[in-house]
Amino acid sequence: MTQKELLYIEDAINHEKNIIKICEDTIQKIENEKLKTFLKKETNEHKKTKEKLLNKLEEKASE
Repeated sequence: MTQKELLYIEDAINHEKNIIKICEDTIQKIENEKLKTFLKKETNEHKKTKEKLLNKLEEKASE
C-alpha cells in the first residue's frame, strides 16, 4: 500500500469519527424517536466502517 493510500485511509477514519460524533450529538438534542432510531442505526454503520478501516491499517502495520 502506498503512502498516499495510507493517508487516504487515515482521512477516511477521521471522517467516520466526525460523522459518528455529529450523529451522537444530534441524538442527544432531538426529541423525535423515529429520527433518533434512524440516527442510531446510521451511527452503528459508521462505527462498523471505521472499524474496518482501522483493521486495514493494523493489517498493514503488522506486515
